Amino acid sequence: MCKRCGWVFDSEKMLRYHDERWCKPVHDDDELYAMLILEGMQAGLSWSLIIEREAQIRAAFDGLDPKKVADYDENEEARLLTAPGVIHNRLKIHSAVTNARAFLKVQEEFGSFDAYLWAFVDGTPIDHRLERVEDMPAENDLSRLVSKDLKKRGFRFVGPTIVYSYLQGVGLFNDHVLDCDYR
Repeated sequence: MCKRCGWVFDSEKMLRYHDERWCKPVHDDDELYAMLILEGMQAGLSWSLIIEREAQIRAAFDGLDPKKVADYDENEEARLLTAPGVIHNRLKIHSAVTNARAFLKVQEEFGSFDAYLWAFVDGTPIDHRLERVEDMPAENDLSRLVSKDLKKRGFRFVGPTIVYSYLQGVGLFNDHVLDCDYR
């Protein structure tokens, strides 16, 4: 029997997310954008809900391709408000578009979003070496720093708690507990 972090695994998708994706380094810009949007969609909701709807969200948002989403207009945003599986929150949908435009500016400035983001950790994931899930903070100094910088660059739905979760999701943080077989 595999040992895992002390999450509530209420679906096979959540189990696979924990085992295969969570805290694993991501360097693909399109996936870095997609995860940022998914984390923002999760605000006030459960991550399990987002994982269950992820395929529908990606499909409705043209695969969460930042170049395509950056070109969305009010008609596209209105369409998304009724699209199946999408979180029907006008601010979250608009932030996906706003964030796509900001994302492309960061790519232009730094050569890639990957270069920008991973510079915060000098290219090396931070292993918090947690003994228990209860030891995991909701935010920390780095998530506050990244959040502040993203906001300065025009990103929305990137508060320190969302950013902490994002940094876990794309592998800048390894918060698998020490006895988890998937760390």
